[in-house]
Amino acid sequence: MEKIKYLVVLLLAVCMIGCSNNHPEVPANYVSNDRVPNIFPEYTEVTIPANIAPMNFAVREVGDNCVARFSCKGRELTYGDGKNVIIDEDEWKDLLAEAKGGEIKVEVFVHEKDGWKAYKPFKMYVAEEDIDPYISYRLIKPSYVAYEMLSMNQRNITNFEEKDIYNNKLVQTEAVGQCVNCHSYRNFKTDNMQFHMRQGFGGTMIVYNNSIKKIDLKTDSTISAGVYPAWHPTEDVIAYSTNKTGQSFHTKDKAKIEVKDTESDLILYDVKTDEVSNISCLKDELEVFPTWDADGNYLYFCSAHWEYLDTISHESEIMHRYNEVLYNLYRKSFNAKTHEFGPVELVYDAASKHRSVSLPRVSPDNKYMLFAEGDFGCFHVWHPHADIYIMDMATQEVRKVENINSSESESYPTWSSNGRWIMFGSRRDDGNFTRAYIAYFDKHGNAHKAFELPQKDPNFYTFQGRSYNRPEFMIEPVLITPQEFAEVAKQEPIHATFKSTKVSSNIDGSTGASIQQINK
Repeated sequence: MEKIKYLVVLLLAVCMIGCSNNHPEVPANYVSNDRVPNIFPEYTEVTIPANIAPMNFAVREVGDNCVARFSCKGRELTYGDGKNVIIDEDEWKDLLAEAKGGEIKVEVFVHEKDGWKAYKPFKMYVAEEDIDPYISYRLIKPSYVAYEMLSMNQRNITNFEEKDIYNNKLVQTEAVGQCVNCHSYRNFKTDNMQFHMRQGFGGTMIVYNNSIKKIDLKTDSTISAGVYPAWHPTEDVIAYSTNKTGQSFHTKDKAKIEVKDTESDLILYDVKTDEVSNISCLKDELEVFPTWDADGNYLYFCSAHWEYLDTISHESEIMHRYNEVLYNLYRKSFNAKTHEFGPVELVYDAASKHRSVSLPRVSPDNKYMLFAEGDFGCFHVWHPHADIYIMDMATQEVRKVENINSSESESYPTWSSNGRWIMFGSRRDDGNFTRAYIAYFDKHGNAHKAFELPQKDPNFYTFQGRSYNRPEFMIEPVLITPQEFAEVAKQEPIHATFKSTKVSSNIDGSTGASIQQINK
């Protein structure tokens, strides 16, 4: 009798497992609809990598149940759990391998009051080129003035595994808060990386050949500690901007907040010697967002010409004239042997069109540069008018990137290590939260329709309540634990020393350096 009971229990367990793995049947009878279904995230007609996590989505149509059929080269898989389509990871991996360089057809059926309805099929195109398996980002609530809960996270985008790189809760107390930001890597690897800590236990965390040190980059000869970083691809140096940054709040404007610099320069930090030196400190120029080309022969950056009229309160004046601050794109040549920079060269004159550039990034093959462009300012994450633009590095031709922009803010574009994928921050979901979007960039220089970073729960973004700040590609995960970072964070920083170098001090070239126009 006991043996029979055991067999019955075992059979029920097997049936339950089998049922949970069953694929729902496509309805035999249905009415066709001539439009594609309303799904979230919006994954219709997107181009995806063959190593991406399952593109789970929710069907936002009237009804109580759905079935989605995925088909490729005679292979068919069906999924449906209420209004959600949640794809088995192993089956998805096999389907992508089959569809690589081709397409997956997706058909969605929804059960409504009067029966089943079949929506117009759509496709997911699978690129030949894979994507970097890891990305990282800062997760932050858009609370504007507080950051009690703040972390830097890494995500394996071939599945749904997410881990903390660092979490401010590890050192933050009720009396002392901490903000962390601006994580970056050299050549998409994590053995050389950095991020900043502000307020409590402030300093810049440098990982050099997998060894951690905490540096105070502020000296008596610089405006501030390092802010926006750029690792040189071959030399052990990092370019930074130094900034005096403030923020003000709009009472009526949709943008809510304006972040601006009252002062900013560029410095170079030597990772081995802990020395900093000036790169550019031009009078009446606000220099920010340095970035190297792929070979490290040029440092590109943004700069706004700005002459203060009120000598009493610069912060008050720039607050009232915020929409007059217009950033152009410049560059300086760099000698890797001597670490010397050449004169300033104008690359793109956005101000002449009453436009403003921020956050340039050069492609790994040196053929293209991405940047955000808006009506004014440099903090385009807050500007609904900001879009992603691209420059052909050979011709300096600039155009808005098709297929990836929206009516909301687009900012912080970056490249994958093979140059075939673009990632950027967008607020198109609701205008409030920045999410990570990815787009395929083909060999002809064209971007394809962008898709939102997939999540296991397709309704994740509806309830998550945090912004994805500064999304970056990585070819490997960060192996240093959050606890190891926290231990170094609690230590006193190494104080950088200033190394004097001759640099231009005026935009008009009175000290021997001038701003030149690049020959096209």
